[in-house]
Amino acid sequence: MPEARTKVLHCAPSLGIGGTEKVMQFFAETLDPKRFDVAVFSPQDGPRAPMLRASGIATFIGGDLFAVLERFKPQIVHIHRAGWPEPGTLKPLRLARIPIVVETNVFGRHDPSPEALVITRTLFVSRFCLERFHRTNAVPENPERYSFLYNPVDTDFFAEAARTDRDFSRPVAARISRSDPGKWSGLALDFLPFLTARIPDFRYHIIGGIPQARDFVSQNGLEANVIFHDPVETDAEIAAFLDKASVLAHANDTGESFGLVIAEAMACGLPVVTHPAAGERDNAQLELVDHGETGFVAHSAEEYAAALEWLFTHPEKAAEMGRKGREKAASLYRRQTVTRQLESIYETLLEKRA
Repeated sequence: MPEARTKVLHCAPSLGIGGTEKVMQFFAETLDPKRFDVAVFSPQDGPRAPMLRASGIATFIGGDLFAVLERFKPQIVHIHRAGWPEPGTLKPLRLARIPIVVETNVFGRHDPSPEALVITRTLFVSRFCLERFHRTNAVPENPERYSFLYNPVDTDFFAEAARTDRDFSRPVAARISRSDPGKWSGLALDFLPFLTARIPDFRYHIIGGIPQARDFVSQNGLEANVIFHDPVETDAEIAAFLDKASVLAHANDTGESFGLVIAEAMACGLPVVTHPAAGERDNAQLELVDHGETGFVAHSAEEYAAALEWLFTHPEKAAEMGRKGREKAASLYRRQTVTRQLESIYETLLEKRA
């Protein structure tokens, strides 16, 4: 008789278009179907639900998690969450006596609550988050309990979909984020007067524009330079949007616990300009972007503008940075590679449980 597949239930707070939900979807779809029987639970519906079902993944939306656990009977539950205490959310896992609970800890936070004792393995989404977790919490290092696993990126798709005739001398930058002030930095706008004074025909394509950004553009007479776009949902739409640009302009005061958009732009062959976040805020963007190799790390609006100008005026170097970024993304973030690493973690935990 064929060996029974291991049942894995992925749980996410919603099935929206955010990065947390995208990572969950990629893992669910890429796990080896010969070895794993995968389903997804979320209390909130969203556009990823039909995508999952189109890939043959069963979805349980809304209702009682405990009832879903009793019905599906998973050996592994993989939760995708911020990492801080969420009273009541882990209780069903304890009541259902789930043998293995894996947590993807998106923001690198600590949950000291008794409920968190149900978690078997915590996976942070970057080395930075793992190291900060141990640095700022009285939690001993234990690789069998706490480790990092990069977010999966469909690097194969982006490498194939991205344009091959990109002209890196074109003064065009792109920015993608949610339309949320928490995903912005003043640096994302403050560099504009410096750069447009030197490159009047600079163009800046933005997804996720907030009212403050639109006001800044209007007040500074930059309507000819800045183009706002509607949100996108699919990797094909992301690749098409990035095809407009010669560089990704990233700026977020809260920083990135991983930086999915950065990794996707690198997979498309774009150099990236970013900046450090202050103090113990998220700084994984500095883990992805190697200064002078795959892009630049700027510390002020003047430096940011100068980095963009240098890339536009050194197109061969910009193309080389883009190639190095694509190679790094394919090596570290490729969805198939990262999912194989996750499967190995699952199998190790199953062996220990047995």
